[in-house]
Amino acid sequence: MDFLTNEKLTIVGAAGMIGSNMVQTALMMKLTPNICAYDPYAPALEGVAEEMYHCGFEGVNLTFTSDISVALKDAKYIISSGGAARKAGMTREDLLKGNAEIAAQFGKDIRSYCPDVKHVVVVFNPADITGLITLLYSGLKPSQVSTLAALDSTRLQTALAQFFGLPQDKVVNSRTYGGHGEQMAVFASTTSVNGKCLSDLIGSPELPVEKWEEIRERVIQGGKRIIELRGRSSFQSPAYLSVEMIRAAMGGAPFRWPAGVYVSDGEFNHIMMAMETTITRDGASYRQVKGTAAEMEALKESYRHLCKLRDEVIGMGIIPPIDQWHTLNRNIK
Repeated sequence: MDFLTNEKLTIVGAAGMIGSNMVQTALMMKLTPNICAYDPYAPALEGVAEEMYHCGFEGVNLTFTSDISVALKDAKYIISSGGAARKAGMTREDLLKGNAEIAAQFGKDIRSYCPDVKHVVVVFNPADITGLITLLYSGLKPSQVSTLAALDSTRLQTALAQFFGLPQDKVVNSRTYGGHGEQMAVFASTTSVNGKCLSDLIGSPELPVEKWEEIRERVIQGGKRIIELRGRSSFQSPAYLSVEMIRAAMGGAPFRWPAGVYVSDGEFNHIMMAMETTITRDGASYRQVKGTAAEMEALKESYRHLCKLRDEVIGMGIIPPIDQWHTLNRNIK
């Protein structure tokens, strides 16, 4: 069987709906034969493993464990959805304290058990903050940790395709940046719809301003809508997109969407946020976002919101003040 790599991929939170879908997606994509599924809830974890065995995948060495030291030993790639799930009526920020503590321990476990890991993708919410905390405590380089932010951009693509009655791939370069949450910055200037610039369409008979505002709101509330429709938070789309991210880090197909990365460039500092990114074997990198004056102001507002969440976590004592970060992780300046 042809796999992208033989190196170990560990999926944290594998007993949950996101994690179990990650396991199956990684196996279907043939990323690596060596996958370890980890979750502290052993019975459900064993159930997930049994389901995967029943699929009859060939040439794979799927293991499972509730011992984090075993799960992370020799891991070269990790995806973690190992936080509490968002429930009806909750925002991503409502999960802040509990998942921040989980992220701190996750980072410490990486440092202890697999300091030679190549790339880590953090999925659990609020991902911008949990990813930042994981980075700080793991001791990894900023290029080695990325977070799932693509769902907002794919939701924008979906909403536009549905409004115009087009195949989804006719909406190109749909982008949201900044925070993965209700304070995201939705960009129109980057997007084309069936070859036409979205900015030119807004305010035209094809897309009246009020309809565009409805689309923006639908994108911003995309996660809430899934909860209302399905009775639980989304799991298939975050699972698929996060596995696409780790595939890119393994040297596979380029990742097509913005990802959350560590940013400290003079304008946006000491934060994890969605930017225009590239993920390769060399890690995640980003370039400056360009948009209209209104879009850039929205991005700055999203950044300020993330800084507020970061400062709350500092106030909780979960991470130290910014000027002490380098003592926790020498790769952070």
